[in-house]
Amino acid sequence: MSESDPKPAPRVRRPRATTPAVSEAMEGAPPTTTTAAATPPVAHPTSKQRSNAGPLVAALAVGALVGGASGAGIAAWAVSSNLPAQQQSAAEPQTITVNDPDDVNVVNAVAAKAGPSVVTVSVSTSTAGGTGSGVILSSDGYVLTNNHVVTLDGESSDGTIEVTTADGHIYQAEVVGTDPIVDLAVIKLKDASGLIPIEFGDVDALDVGDRVVAIGAPLGLSNTVTDGIVSALDRSIQIASSAVPEDTGDDSDQNDENNGEGPFNFDLPGQQTTSGAGTISLPVIQTDAAINPGNSGGALVNAAGELVGINVAIANAGGTSTTGGSIGVGFAIPADLAKRVANELIENGTATHGLLGATVRDATSADGSIVGAVIEEVTSGSGAAGAGLKKGDIITEFDGTPITGSVDLTAQVREHAAGSEVDFVYVRDGEEHTATATLGELG
Repeated sequence: MSESDPKPAPRVRRPRATTPAVSEAMEGAPPTTTTAAATPPVAHPTSKQRSNAGPLVAALAVGALVGGASGAGIAAWAVSSNLPAQQQSAAEPQTITVNDPDDVNVVNAVAAKAGPSVVTVSVSTSTAGGTGSGVILSSDGYVLTNNHVVTLDGESSDGTIEVTTADGHIYQAEVVGTDPIVDLAVIKLKDASGLIPIEFGDVDALDVGDRVVAIGAPLGLSNTVTDGIVSALDRSIQIASSAVPEDTGDDSDQNDENNGEGPFNFDLPGQQTTSGAGTISLPVIQTDAAINPGNSGGALVNAAGELVGINVAIANAGGTSTTGGSIGVGFAIPADLAKRVANELIENGTATHGLLGATVRDATSADGSIVGAVIEEVTSGSGAAGAGLKKGDIITEFDGTPITGSVDLTAQVREHAAGSEVDFVYVRDGEEHTATATLGELG
């Protein structure tokens, strides 16, 4: 184990607060559950006290087909032509229109630049269907979206996928690879060419208060643009997994402690998550740009029109109700994580995620005066064991990101690829130490 009093020099990250969540261990025996209300004031200089949040709702519009099984309760209005792509005119007007080019603002410019790189994704089975969004990765038709969009929130792994581009062309698509661990998927448009790929931005350059624009198909309304600001950075949320039943690629299948119902629901509008559904932990960017069901998989872009996030979820203030729309608290998967996973899915059909090899829980006042993730058990031969972690250690920072609880730590570990070497800070017997762990692979 490598320990010293000085902290490592990690990449620059902004302090943040995380949503409260029940304890979530990373591997092994079930952890002890604590409540967010018991969390003491933050002592770590780069951390902030957590804020309360309501249930989370998947930003996917879903409705039952006529004569089919019960659907999600919100209709999926498709704004697209029924003509095959080859019969449509390439000269059709763009949906993003600038009527007065002499008087444009940032949102006009961003929408005009990034809009052509965002698509509407329609998925259907014999009994249900829904719409989401996606971003174009390559001119020949690779598209990034959410796993819950292509699987209809885990209901199907073989739905029919149809993609409509911003200029009105329609393509059939097939799944290249899915990653339910971070709710991402890549699909490939058939016979596509000349598409406009999205440009990726620098997530680490974002600051709270920076203007961002969300582009997608809320409620099936293609090419919808909303704007706002980054309202929090490096937040972690715990949401229901969208892995199809036969998949084992989510936290719940790897860790028994996640089989209980979590504090947040990642539900389709009008549906309740089944009790006992598995959960996943995600690092996210928070924004107050209006995000609604159907925005899932769409773009969150910066003021330069560059992708900084893939829209994934919204908070819902309606208690157990999941029929509400945006309340100004939306979440996006950081673009650097999305890019890594997309590249791995295209190359290998699967993506890897780190595994620390420790059971953890939220710190409480009984553990001291700091917040963090408390080690409950360490797996022999794991990255945690190699770094010298022991029961009772409190991890307060991971790869430069403040850790305020178990969901934080799990989200940050999963963000890294298997085999990554990561510096972290922990407290033992009131003294702060630094160490480096080589992450295993979540299998």
